[in-house]
Amino acid sequence: MRDFASCIGNHAVTVSYCSGGGGTGSGRSGTGSSGCGGTGSSGGTGSSGSTASVVVDHAGSALIAVTCFYRATLFTLREVLLRVTWSHANAGPLLSVAVDDDSTSARPREPNALEFSHPLTEKKGTRSCFSGPCAVALHWDISAARYESGPEPVDGFYVVVVVDSQIALSLGDLSRDFVAEFGDALPLARCSTICRREQVLGRRLYYSTKARFCDGGSDHEITIRCKGYGWDADDSELSVSVDKKPAAHARNLRWNFRGNQTVFVDGYPVDVMWDVHDWWFGDSSGQAVFLFRRRSTPESRLWLEDEALNAEQGISGFSLLIRAFRSP
Repeated sequence: MRDFASCIGNHAVTVSYCSGGGGTGSGRSGTGSSGCGGTGSSGGTGSSGSTASVVVDHAGSALIAVTCFYRATLFTLREVLLRVTWSHANAGPLLSVAVDDDSTSARPREPNALEFSHPLTEKKGTRSCFSGPCAVALHWDISAARYESGPEPVDGFYVVVVVDSQIALSLGDLSRDFVAEFGDALPLARCSTICRREQVLGRRLYYSTKARFCDGGSDHEITIRCKGYGWDADDSELSVSVDKKPAAHARNLRWNFRGNQTVFVDGYPVDVMWDVHDWWFGDSSGQAVFLFRRRSTPESRLWLEDEALNAEQGISGFSLLIRAFRSP
């Protein structure tokens, strides 16, 4: 069986230009977004990432869970991998934070590989522990958080992770004031967003979100629409757009249920891959998967080809993974 990238239909790789340098996507105010080592938009001041802005029609797909992976580099050059998950629970929004002091891989590890992981059922609090040799302190306050259509708050909150007396991660518009209370006692570590995973639910696959693919870039609107269902659907069609410009398009999904195309966003090649086989042909538990992966440099090859080299050199581009389900 061929892999995800090579099992494709017509037009194996198509290159499109969705945005030039600096991008054309509309961004959101930094006061309502999360940051990494700051309070700028998601992914940190000048970092790649994805916002919590979700546009859904009444019959489309709704965002039910968001997981972000961050890599922080301490002054000792030790790398720390952090995972923050926002989801829904019966009692309301649920926040879970995980910390791992061994993040040598360029790819995010699975959640069960992270040593320090705690679902935070309280609205506000502080927790301390050790993750390997690292002393970890977690501070959060979501008691006044404001939410829109998804489980990730847009403002009125902070989440701050301190590792070995350095601020490894700070999220939320209120994090700046919280961090200021420590003065110069807690310096900021260098931090970047390496991956964002969004889980959506709906009988129709129509979903829109925003992502930032490079440091200092703009937020870019990503929209996914899938038309038709099943083997007998003659009018089946899949379209993916970035900033309302076509990024991927496939017809006759009974044969073209997997594929990949390449677009340029902010001057960087972004590989767009899709797999709607289980959504299209499976039962109600089937899912559709969409991956947007920025290559490490404009001159690099398809990311699957040079992933091992990038891992050895500690290089990785931001990736956005969207998983769509028909039923919980």
